[in-house]
Amino acid sequence: MDELLKNLNEEQLKPVCDTEGAVLVLAGAGSGKTRVLTSRIAYILRENKASLSEILAITFTNKAAGEMKERLSRMLGDGAGDSKWICTIHSMCVKILRQFAEKAGLKPNFSIYSETERASVIKRVFQELDFDDEKLLKSAKFHIGNAKMLGLYPDEYGRKYSHEHGMDNVVLIYEKYDNHLKGNNALDFDDLLLETLRLLKRDEETRDYLSDKFRYVLVDEFQDTNSVQYRIIKLLASKHGNLFAVGDDDQSIYGWRGAEIDNILKFDKDFPNAKIYKLERNYRSTKSILKLANCIIKNNSARRGKELWTDADDGDKPVYFQAEEEAGEALYTARAINDAVARGKKYSDFAVLMRINALTRSYEQEFTKYGIPYKVFGGFKFFERKEIKDILAYLRIISNPYDDEAVERIINVPKRGIGGRTVQIMYDYAQETGLNLYDAAVDCEELPVPRGTKDKIRDFADLLKELIISAVDMPVSQLVRDVLNKTNLRSAYDDGTDDGDGKLANIDEFLASVDDFSRLNPTATLDEYLNQVTLSSDLDQMDDGNFVTLATIHAVKGLEFPAVFICGLEDGIMPSSRLSEDGRSEEEERRLMYVAITRAKEKLYLTRSKSRYLYGHRDLTRPSRFIAELASELGAAAYERPIYGYGGGLRKFGSSYGGHINDNAEERSAGKALYSAYDDFDGGTAQNSSFKGFFGGVKKSEPAANGAGKYTVGMRVRHPKFGVGMVVALKNGGSVINVAFDGQGVKELSASLAPLTII
Repeated sequence: MDELLKNLNEEQLKPVCDTEGAVLVLAGAGSGKTRVLTSRIAYILRENKASLSEILAITFTNKAAGEMKERLSRMLGDGAGDSKWICTIHSMCVKILRQFAEKAGLKPNFSIYSETERASVIKRVFQELDFDDEKLLKSAKFHIGNAKMLGLYPDEYGRKYSHEHGMDNVVLIYEKYDNHLKGNNALDFDDLLLETLRLLKRDEETRDYLSDKFRYVLVDEFQDTNSVQYRIIKLLASKHGNLFAVGDDDQSIYGWRGAEIDNILKFDKDFPNAKIYKLERNYRSTKSILKLANCIIKNNSARRGKELWTDADDGDKPVYFQAEEEAGEALYTARAINDAVARGKKYSDFAVLMRINALTRSYEQEFTKYGIPYKVFGGFKFFERKEIKDILAYLRIISNPYDDEAVERIINVPKRGIGGRTVQIMYDYAQETGLNLYDAAVDCEELPVPRGTKDKIRDFADLLKELIISAVDMPVSQLVRDVLNKTNLRSAYDDGTDDGDGKLANIDEFLASVDDFSRLNPTATLDEYLNQVTLSSDLDQMDDGNFVTLATIHAVKGLEFPAVFICGLEDGIMPSSRLSEDGRSEEEERRLMYVAITRAKEKLYLTRSKSRYLYGHRDLTRPSRFIAELASELGAAAYERPIYGYGGGLRKFGSSYGGHINDNAEERSAGKALYSAYDDFDGGTAQNSSFKGFFGGVKKSEPAANGAGKYTVGMRVRHPKFGVGMVVALKNGGSVINVAFDGQGVKELSASLAPLTII
C-alpha cells in the first residue's frame, strides 16, 4: 500500500477512497476520524480530483481546523495549496458574506458582535421601548437566539410561537434589535449563519458559483449541526453532490443548543444513494472501558447500531464508589490521585468530570487542602462565577465599605433601576468630595439626579447600612443568609432556565461551603472567611500544565485522559432533573454518559454520594439510573450497602424521599474509613484489585504510614496554601486532624494526605 494510505485500517480505508457522491461515516469515539478526514483530502488532491481551494472542510472548533491543516501539511508538504476553506462553519460564513456583501445587503466591513455586545444592544432596545419587566428581557434574549437558530424572521417566529406569553413584545424587541444591527452594520454570531443561508436561498448566481467552486464538501462532527447549518451545507453541495459527513450519533450531546440528531439519523433519506461506513475500532481505551461504553449506549433507541472494539488489553475493571456525601466523594478522589502521583503518575493524567459545574466546589476545596493542582474547564472556578462574586461583593462591602469596585458591581444586582450614568455621577461626586461610592450613596440628596433616582439610591444605601450593622454580632453563616434574604439576590437568577437553575444551585453550594467553614470555626469573623475564599480562588497554575482537570462533560468532548472520575452519578444530576416525557432528553443524557466513559484510556471511576447538599438543603439521593444499566459490568448491587461503618449512621429522615440530613458530613467522610477507602471495598473484591492495578499495587497501610501518631495536639505545622497553624484535635486514632490556621480558621485534614510540615 502506498505511503498516503498505509496508516489506515480496513474500516478507515474504504471511506477515504470512496470519493464520489454522498458518504456518511459513523465514527465511534477514538476511532481516528480526523485521520480519515485529512487522508481523504490528501487522497483527493493526489488523485487530481480537485485543488485544495475547491475543497470545503467544515469543522466546529478552530483547534480542530488547525489540527487538520497541520496534518495535511505533514502529508503533502507546504506546497499543498491554499487551505483557507478548511475552517469552522462560522469562519466560512464570514468569508462568504464579506465576498458577497452587497448581495447580502451588507457592507464588507461589517462588525461581528459577541454575546456581551448582543446582550447590550437587546438591553438598549428594551429601554427604548420603555419596558421594565426583567423576565421579559430574559425571555426576549432566549427567543431571539432561538428564532435565529431556527432561521425565522420576527413575524414568522411570532406566528409560530404566538401561544407563548408576551410574544408580541418579544417580536417588537426582535425587530428593533435587528434594526439596530443593520444601522450599526453589524451581525451577531447567529446572523453569520442565518444571513449566509438567506443569501444562498435567494441569490441563484451566488449559490451556483459557490456550489460549483466546492467540488467536495466535508463536514466534521456532523451530529452537532443544527437546522440552519445543515441547510447551508446541502446548498453548497448541491452542484456536485459530493458531501462527506463524519460524525457519531452516540455523541450527539448539544440538543439544548439546537443540534439535531435527525440530521445524522436521516442522512440516507435526504441522500437516497448515500453510502454509509462505520468506524468501530477504538484506539483509545481498554476493553473493560469499551464494554462499559457499549453497555450504556445500547439502551438508546434513536441510534444507528455500532459497537466499539479494540485490540488493546482488558485493562483494569472500572470502579464504582459510593461516598456518604460529597466531601467524602471528593476526598476519595484526592486520595486516589495523590497515591498515584506518589507512584509516578502526573496530575495531568487525571480528569474529574461532572454533569453540572456546581459540583466542583467540594473538589476545589479538597484539592486545595492537599496540594493538588487543578484547573476548571466548562465554567469559571467556583468562587469566580458571577453569582458567587455578586454575593462576595456584598460581603466585601460589609467588611470594607471603602471597596468601590464591590459597590459598583452590585449597585444594580438585583435590578434597582440605577443605571451606568447615575453611577458615573456618583463617582464624580465621590471624587470631588474625597469620599467613596458608599458615601455617595449615603449622601444621595446631594447628587444632581431626579427625585426617583435619589429614592432608589437611598434604598440601596439603607440596605447596606442595615447589613453592616447586623454583621457586628451575627455568625458568618447567618450573615450570608441574611444578605441573600434582604437583597432578594436569588431573584436575579431565578428565570426558569437551565442556566438560571445552575446559578441557583451554585448559590446553595456556596451556602454549604459557608456552613462547613462555620461548623469548624464557630467564632470566626467575616474577614477570616473572606481570607480563606481568596485562597480558594487562587489562579496560579503549574507552569508545565501539570494539573488535574475539573470539567463538565460537555467541555471535554474530543479530549482523552489516562484516568477519569465521573462524579455525581445520581438521578436529578446525571441524568438531569429536566427530562422530557418523550424520552429524547434522557437519550441525550445517556449519550453524555457515553461520552464521559469514552474519555478514559486506562482507568475509570464512577462515583456518587448517598446524600448531597444541593438546591438549598441536604437530601438523600438515588443512584443514577445509568448505574443500574451498568450493573452487569460494575457489580453495582454489591455496593448498595453503606461503605463506611462510621458510628451513628444517618439521623432520622422525614416521611418523604429526600428528607434533610443533619450529620457531621465531613467528619464522617474524612474519618478512618476514608484514609484507607481503597483497601476497604467489600473486603477486598475484584473492584479493589482493579483500583490497585493502575497505581502499581497498594497494600494495607500501617497506621503510622497513614499519619496516625505523626501529629499531636499543640503541634505547630505549615501548609503551602493556608500557612502556619496549630493542631487542635485528633480524630480516628490520629488519621484525621483539625488544624487552626492563623487568619484562616480551622481545617479538617487527612493526616496522610495533607502537605504539612512540622515546625
